[in-house]
Order: sequence, then C-alpha cells, then structure tokens
Amino acid sequence: MDGLGENLKKVVLAGIGAVAVTAEKSKELLDEMIKKGELTVEQGKVLNEELKHNIKKTVKEKVNVSVKPSSPEELTELLGKMTTEQREELKTLLKELEEQKAEREEPEEKTEQEPDKQQDEEGHR
Repeated sequence: MDGLGENLKKVVLAGIGAVAVTAEKSKELLDEMIKKGELTVEQGKVLNEELKHNIKKTVKEKVNVSVKPSSPEELTELLGKMTTEQREELKTLLKELEEQKAEREEPEEKTEQEPDKQQDEEGHR
C-alpha cells in the first residue's frame, strides 16, 4: 500500500505542477496579448488624432460658413453664444480690419492734400 500512497502523492503533485505551469504560461500569454492590445490602442489613438487634425484642416480650407444677422438682436444673440476665445479672435480681426482701412485711407488724404500744396506753391511764385 505504501507504493499506492506514493504514487497518489506523485500524481497530486504532478497535477499541482501542471496547474502552476499552466497558470504561469497563461499569465505570460495574457501579458503578451495586453501588450499587443495596448499597442493597438495607442496606434488607434494616434490615428484618431491624425484624422481629427486632417478633418479640421480640410474644414478650414474647404468650408466657408457665414452667418448674417438680420437684426441687432440676432447679432447680440450670436455674440452671446461665442466663447471667450472666439470673442478675442473677433476683437483681433476687427482691429486688423480697422488698421487696414486706415492704411487705405491715408494715401487718399495725401493725394487730396497735394493739389493744395501745388496751389500754395503757385500762389507764392
């Protein structure tokens, strides 16, 4: 009977060893799959960011949306819906447009003043 007890003990220990090896191999396989999955997730995130960037770029280049308020109330409503950043951009744009308008008007004023100078010079001769 001693032989049977020893054999049974060996079978149980072999079973425990097999379970331990299987668990270890399973963990390694699972870790490898997680790594591959994380890599795929990271690649997906990068691809997603690239797509977002490309879409934004394409929209900026190809889409032109203009909103024309028909009343001061609608204009006020549109301005109220704008974010702080959008309002700052609008202020900057308005300032640039005013500067451009002032630059265009300056040469007109000079050309209008030049005939006066000519008359003054002719009068002094």
